[in-house]
Amino acid sequence: MTGMDDSEHKQILVARAADELRRGLPVVVKDGSKSLLLLAAEYANTSSLGLFDDMASDSFILLTNNRAMALKVPGEDWPVVRIERPSWMQAADIVAMADPTLDLSTPLKGPFRRRNHPAEDNDVAAVKLAKVAYLLPAVVASEVEGDVPGVPTVDAVDILATDIEQARQLRQVADARVPLAGAENARLVAFRPLSGGVEHIAIVIGDPDRSKPVLMRVHSECFTGDLLGSLKCDCGEQLRGAIKHINDAGGGVLLYMAQEGRGIGLISKLKAYTLQDQGYDTVDSNTHLGFEVDERMFAPAAEMLKGLGIASVRLMTNNPLKVEGLECFGIKVAERVAHSFPPNPHNERYLQIKKSRTGHIL
Repeated sequence: MTGMDDSEHKQILVARAADELRRGLPVVVKDGSKSLLLLAAEYANTSSLGLFDDMASDSFILLTNNRAMALKVPGEDWPVVRIERPSWMQAADIVAMADPTLDLSTPLKGPFRRRNHPAEDNDVAAVKLAKVAYLLPAVVASEVEGDVPGVPTVDAVDILATDIEQARQLRQVADARVPLAGAENARLVAFRPLSGGVEHIAIVIGDPDRSKPVLMRVHSECFTGDLLGSLKCDCGEQLRGAIKHINDAGGGVLLYMAQEGRGIGLISKLKAYTLQDQGYDTVDSNTHLGFEVDERMFAPAAEMLKGLGIASVRLMTNNPLKVEGLECFGIKVAERVAHSFPPNPHNERYLQIKKSRTGHIL
């Protein structure tokens, strides 16, 4: 492609494959001579499975080990597990395997059988592609020979590299002055990967002195808390409180990251909320869905700071993982600045779990 380097082109192919999964269509993930035909498990229905089965044989279900543990078929420390697809397993059963919010309305038939097959790069990349598509991390899969006519193919290595590559490709694409409540002298700077993809926003407040550690916060977007004022979390208070605090301190930066629900996406976050209503805490609801406790990585935030000419920061956070995350990608955290707000009756347990299970300093 003219004007585009090879890594950008590869990331476009990853994005296209993720879009196909989101539409309930099959894709092929390839690692050398090995290929897997995939279909997103949550899109399994009579039509999509019929199309898939016409192209496949000996299919199985790929789940993360977290989800496999919930189904009592964990792997041997494998990140991804192959589960048998017996003849009784219909589309609704596959959807229910992937989506634990259906456990009460669609009791799992089981017991399920795990294949004794240590995870290969193709397996891990197949489930990663579902995450890239902001779907539940579960796919119907089948080993196939090479490419499949009419089905897009993407290399496993490119899927597995997508987080780092998308961060590396971030560039400023817009910069505008936007007066904010709590910080009238503010600019919004938008960053987008060269290959397209999700934008992140830097809110630059005042004119911070880059020769000294800059006061800043990495804030993951929260539609329910930031926009709707949800009382289930403290995100909205943290966002508005950080903007005001940075302004009152003379300036700094807030990075507004497109990493909803600790990186699992809005729809999966709402599913996690459903599980919380059934008694799971915020940690177990994520792992029950098949995700890690926190799917975020902080390379994009580090690249944005570098793009703004900031090498050292005073980080407003109660999460030690954010400190580690920025430092491992080349940003010096000179100081951790505490940033917390009083609980309300709806988020008190949420905050307790952040303290007891995810190491937040509250």
